[in-house]
Amino acid sequence: MYENKKLGFLFVLPFVLGVLLFKLFPFVMSFALSFTQYDLIDPPQFVGLQNYRELAADDPLFRKSLGVTLLFAVLAVPLRVGFALFIAHVLNFKLRGINFFRAAFYIPSILGGSIAVAVLWRFVFARQGLVNLVLARFGIEPIPWLADEHYAMWTIVLLFTWQFGSAMVIFLAALQNVSISLYEAAECDGASRAQQFWKITVPLITPVIFFNMIMQMVQAFQEFNGPYMITEGGPLHSTYVLALYIYDQSFRFFNLGYGAALSWVLFALVGGLALLSFWSSRYWVFYSGEKETKR
Repeated sequence: MYENKKLGFLFVLPFVLGVLLFKLFPFVMSFALSFTQYDLIDPPQFVGLQNYRELAADDPLFRKSLGVTLLFAVLAVPLRVGFALFIAHVLNFKLRGINFFRAAFYIPSILGGSIAVAVLWRFVFARQGLVNLVLARFGIEPIPWLADEHYAMWTIVLLFTWQFGSAMVIFLAALQNVSISLYEAAECDGASRAQQFWKITVPLITPVIFFNMIMQMVQAFQEFNGPYMITEGGPLHSTYVLALYIYDQSFRFFNLGYGAALSWVLFALVGGLALLSFWSSRYWVFYSGEKETKR
């Protein structure tokens, strides 16, 4: 029995070491570095709360990137979650070849976060790109998607929305767990498909909707590849998200202490929004058919 325990510990050891070295250690070190001035060359110098005071009072670019990040999350998260739910609802019907379409719609979530797809996306929305070529067929003038601050944000929002596959799979699993007898009873009462969806499907899968919203919100606030590879934060910093600002401060300007402070502000923001979401869930998330109430 003792030998089996030792063997079990041996199997989990790589995972534990990975968490300690690549998760917990950087987590603690970034918090310590946020109180220092560190350029990756000279030893860190303790400066107390100077980094936090500077970003709160003397850094307009931080406020700009924070506003851009909030705007991106407000636009992208509902679009991805809503589109994933819609596609999952369509793919839940028993049709011929449905497994092929389920796999096809899941593929973007595998490829969407890659650098190659971000570069491809940039060419698609270029002035002479595929989107403008299609619009030209209908007599519409080319739109400067990447050069106009009013359109640039939508390019990275669409890329984020296009990667809906993981949320779709979770929604599909939830939809398949809804009892068919409920729909049959509603149909006997004369309920339309739309009424069945909003009165039966949505209330029963609100825990899954809540889970997907939290997960997609966390991903949205950490979005980096799209703004970095497609628009490079421009034009006029209209897509300069906070993750990109953290990267520039840390590895472009070698101001790692300030970058660590920005990272912890981002962590506190995401944590605060997550807590707010959990608090609000008691009013709209249903578990086992009953509204979750505070005990």
